[in-house]
Amino acid sequence: MLVTVLAVLAFAAFRAVTRDNEPTPVRAVDYVAVARMARADKQLLVVTPEKLPTGWSATSATYTRGAAPAWHLGMLTNDGKYVGVEESQSTVQDLAREHVDVDAQRGKDVTIAGQTWQTWTDTGGDYAVARSLRSGGTGAESLLVVGTAPDQEIRDLAATLTGGRRLAG
Repeated sequence: MLVTVLAVLAFAAFRAVTRDNEPTPVRAVDYVAVARMARADKQLLVVTPEKLPTGWSATSATYTRGAAPAWHLGMLTNDGKYVGVEESQSTVQDLAREHVDVDAQRGKDVTIAGQTWQTWTDTGGDYAVARSLRSGGTGAESLLVVGTAPDQEIRDLAATLTGGRRLAG
């Protein structure tokens, strides 16, 4: 028994010394190509930033087709904070419950690029701005920009969003 314990300890020590503890770099994705494909479906506007802020990287981009189309764009800021763009035919409140928190709290409305946006927060520090859109697809849809980045960075990104054309209120 003692020999087995010593062998396990020796192996654990060897692995601790020889292990590569370098963090895995975040892999950027080509969100523009995914957005182009999603826009071809003509169900949602598929909003994206005109360009990513300096130092930011897109880390995920997905489009779900079908009866409940949904667009997602995930990004990391230059400080490693998360910002996501979520778009679907759900209500704004449903998007907030799904992507901010089940108990997301609505705050005061803000004006971003001349449009009124709702604000949503949770107790964990997430902040979101959201609004309804008129789309070229099946009609009404909702847009949510959420993250752990500072509130102003989230609002600044929301101001740059387009869907192949300017977003109508």
